[in-house]
Amino acid sequence: MSRIGKKPIDIPANVEVNIDASNFIRVKGPKGILERKLADGLKIEIADNKITVSRPNDLKKFRALHGLTRTLINNMVIGVTDGYSKILEINGVGYRAAKSGNKLTLTLGYSHPVIMIDPDGLSTTVEQNKITVTGMDKEKVGQYAADIRSKRPPEPYKGKGIKYSDEHIRRKVGKTGKK
Repeated sequence: MSRIGKKPIDIPANVEVNIDASNFIRVKGPKGILERKLADGLKIEIADNKITVSRPNDLKKFRALHGLTRTLINNMVIGVTDGYSKILEINGVGYRAAKSGNKLTLTLGYSHPVIMIDPDGLSTTVEQNKITVTGMDKEKVGQYAADIRSKRPPEPYKGKGIKYSDEHIRRKVGKTGKK
């Protein structure tokens, strides 16, 4: 049995969860509404402010989806109550970010500035050399942060580029001169 899949999910008092027969889930909370179509075949039940996910049998397909489905629902509940955020750091001389409206302008050593527009439901804030991406949907927050990072990933020699705040860059030793 999946250890993660069999854990019940507590529903906070200010969150409303609706599940229909085709496993379409709608979670409404103080930050907004999240909707998602989950895998068919799994049984999702709500009883005394707890959501439980169970599988019909031990086929490999259902074993794989059991923990995933429970985690997706849990992420939706956390997203509408607290939200998610990712912090990125910009390192390098002349590398910087600026915010105007919903446009994020990155100066990353290219011949042109890189302009990114915030997707719906997400917002970015810029403080000195830090970019914070916030939103309700964990998947979208992580994907947008990865898109920003991909514009100039950190390099191993000087550490220049955009990295996650909790990421460690393995440094390499550069060339040595002739003796």
